Amino acid sequence: MLIDLTGKTALVTGSTQGIGFAIAAGLARAGARVAVNGRRQESVAAAITKLEEETDREGAFVPAPGDIATDEGAHQVGTAVPDADILVNNLGVFGAVPALEISDAEWRRYFEVNVLTAVRMIRAYLPGMKDRSWGRILNVASDSAVVIPAEMIHYGMSKTALLAVTRGFAKEAAGTGVTVNSLIAGPTHTGGVEDFVYELVDANLPWDEAQREFMAAHRPQSLLQRLIEPEEIANMAVYLSSPFASATTGGAVRVDGGYVDSILP
Repeated sequence: MLIDLTGKTALVTGSTQGIGFAIAAGLARAGARVAVNGRRQESVAAAITKLEEETDREGAFVPAPGDIATDEGAHQVGTAVPDADILVNNLGVFGAVPALEISDAEWRRYFEVNVLTAVRMIRAYLPGMKDRSWGRILNVASDSAVVIPAEMIHYGMSKTALLAVTRGFAKEAAGTGVTVNSLIAGPTHTGGVEDFVYELVDANLPWDEAQREFMAAHRPQSLLQRLIEPEEIANMAVYLSSPFASATTGGAVRVDGGYVDSILP
């Protein structure tokens, strides 16, 4: 399948590393002009340099620094990228905290960062997509939205809410040529996840052994029985951002390695 996104502008939030970085690279390889977002200008510039090297697409990336968890940061990003054909809401935070020790402030922070940033970005870019009768909005959710992890129920809550946000905005975009979907990512190998794994297993274990122990003890439902690589998530994100996915909207599409034990998406 040849996906051609030439002429399209994409904004990927939280794209200086991990899954967001991989999605930015995948969209650029398909021909899109990609706005790279992170809180600091320095991290965005470093990510763009690396992306240009990895994709061999010099000039395809636009800096869009700004903390979109704040109104000021969201405005800063909107100034850098006034219009987008593709919006990927990837920004998120996670971490292991015993359920009874999660403070009110942490509950609010997870909702602000993992849910309201997506709402804020959709409000900014959906009207223009509707006016142009074409657009793709993708919210990066998680298996934790469906299988709430005991060690971070505040994270699971936020990703469940994101599924509801997706379905609701898909209805807002009904009949306009704009699709809105969630991508349910399974346990994925990123730098942040490596740190998370070592919070739950012996920190002295070599990585391959630590990964195996983590999957066996904390994610035994996985049919892959390994962490997913960010590029595997990006492959689905690029497809959902393409014209080929024109009949997929309001959905929660799984790239979870079979982690969610369900025969329905």
